[in-house]
Amino acid sequence: MSREAVNGSSQVVVNSQAVAAVNKKSSEWMKKVLPPVVALLSFIVFWQVAVTLLGTPHYILPKPTDIFDAAVKNWSNLSAALLTTIYSAVSGFILSVIGGIGVAVLMASSKMVERSFYPYAIILQTIPVVAIAPIIVIWFGSGMNAIVIIAFTIGFFPMLSNTLIGLNATDHNMKNLFYLYNASKWQVMWKLRFPAALPYIIAGAKISCTLAVVGAIVGEYIAGVGGGAGGLGYAITVAASRLQTPYLFALGLSAAVLGIAFFLLVSYISRIFLGSWHESEMEQE
Repeated sequence: MSREAVNGSSQVVVNSQAVAAVNKKSSEWMKKVLPPVVALLSFIVFWQVAVTLLGTPHYILPKPTDIFDAAVKNWSNLSAALLTTIYSAVSGFILSVIGGIGVAVLMASSKMVERSFYPYAIILQTIPVVAIAPIIVIWFGSGMNAIVIIAFTIGFFPMLSNTLIGLNATDHNMKNLFYLYNASKWQVMWKLRFPAALPYIIAGAKISCTLAVVGAIVGEYIAGVGGGAGGLGYAITVAASRLQTPYLFALGLSAAVLGIAFFLLVSYISRIFLGSWHESEMEQE
């Protein structure tokens, strides 16, 4: 057989394998995406038909088409409120990540510091955010600053707790190996303990990002401002006072979509950092 024929056969095999790999990934993607999409569409159709047949007033339970129409008619207000909430939630989340990781590193560096301050972090978490939000408004005034701080407060503890657990779960044999080579405490922290705690940190971020959205909306209920600067929480308050139920549903669904999108973004970042070495993000054969 000539060299050209051999090369041609090899190229055909490679192309066939590539096509098979693409088909396999497409099939796996369809298996993951298709069932929830079908379930969602089935639920929407059932909702539309049931409300239509029962003749339920739209101010009690609107049809999906009513919700869509309300979102389209109020799109300028809805999009402005959504952008405001995104800014508040992202700002609070970033602060919670920085603060939670920073405080966890300090606690993990000293057992005395951890025993002294960790119980108060737990107490802060057990206090309902609705109870402390008015105090935050008194201290920082109504508006964006208070909203961001409320979002930070509700997302702080998951980051602190998960990061601290990860830093304290480092393999003792690896720490002894580092000390055997005269590594300093901070070298052990940043070159061993922190990388080992990364899966825990990402898990905390997945919780914190959704709570930051909840915190931002709660903050907008209490400390929000009106007009074009109001977020989803303020818009929900106004829509409820005016009995704009379809628009109220649209705002609630927008908040849910925002939380899901935020979670998916953090999950994507998780795959970037952990996909090559950690079992939780590695592709299963």
